[in-house]
Amino acid sequence: MQENSRPASNSTVTRVRKVTVSADRDGQRIDNFLRNELPGVPKGRIYRLLRRGEVRVNGGRIKAQYKLREGDEVRIPPARVDAGGPVPPAKQAAAVLDHVLYEDKRLLVIDKPAGLAVHGGSGIDFGVIELLRHARPDLKELALVHRIDRETSGCLVMAKRRSALRELHERFREGQVEKSYLALVVGDWQYGEQVIDVPLLVTNRKGGERHVVVSAKGKEARTQVALSRTYGVCSLLQCAPETGRTHQIRVHLQHTGHPILGDDRYGDEEANSQARRLGLKRLFLHAQSIAFADESGNELHFTAPLADDLEHFLNVGVIEAQREKKSR
Repeated sequence: MQENSRPASNSTVTRVRKVTVSADRDGQRIDNFLRNELPGVPKGRIYRLLRRGEVRVNGGRIKAQYKLREGDEVRIPPARVDAGGPVPPAKQAAAVLDHVLYEDKRLLVIDKPAGLAVHGGSGIDFGVIELLRHARPDLKELALVHRIDRETSGCLVMAKRRSALRELHERFREGQVEKSYLALVVGDWQYGEQVIDVPLLVTNRKGGERHVVVSAKGKEARTQVALSRTYGVCSLLQCAPETGRTHQIRVHLQHTGHPILGDDRYGDEEANSQARRLGLKRLFLHAQSIAFADESGNELHFTAPLADDLEHFLNVGVIEAQREKKSR
């Protein structure tokens, strides 16, 4: 009887690292954080590292459900990366390259499509970062500088070098990054320009889903809002978050009584139903631009054009909604 032979090991082991949590990753679960930091490491192996206490936050042991806070120091232990793990679909990986807005030796900026997560985790095998690493094997140190929601389209910045990542995280912490979003909200916005300054608290629903509420117990959150155009039935707003809390723009606009159209979590059910019928298939929130200084002090400014589906809804769906309102 022939003896079964075990295949030769085809894996590598990562080095010990310490990572400081940036503002944009505040509130992220440690297990999802590690999946982003340890691409190629099986999910089960990450949970074993957590159970054994090999992952430390600020020197202490934590559970998989722990939510990181800005400024936390995470010790990431050595981890074995298996070759031959899940491989992203080649067409999907290649398609992400079509969305590159800018690239130099230190940075990569893309116009992220709506519906694509920035990284894998929570039942998502592949996000932007995994697809790009697969499509561009030369980008071994590619890392997310910040995050935007899966449902949101627009500007997403990644660092190709750790030095650039550290530098940009510092700029985010110091409030030296300017971001601007376009949001189409329910109703006729009557507030002109204003700063929404109310604290936000991240809570957990059944199944581990994060839900954000306005609460005095929450963290400071500020969003500058200005009217771009009103259509009567809805309004297009320019939103500039001064802080980077989870779902900040979505919850702040809900708080004003003008939730974003297409927002299934914080939106108006009746308005969303009408918008879907008229062609809006997702959240109308677009990360239009981002600006910051490079290592030499030169100002960099990136802009992503409004996605075709959102542009079409403004030109067709909104006009139809206006007609329906007049005919009532």
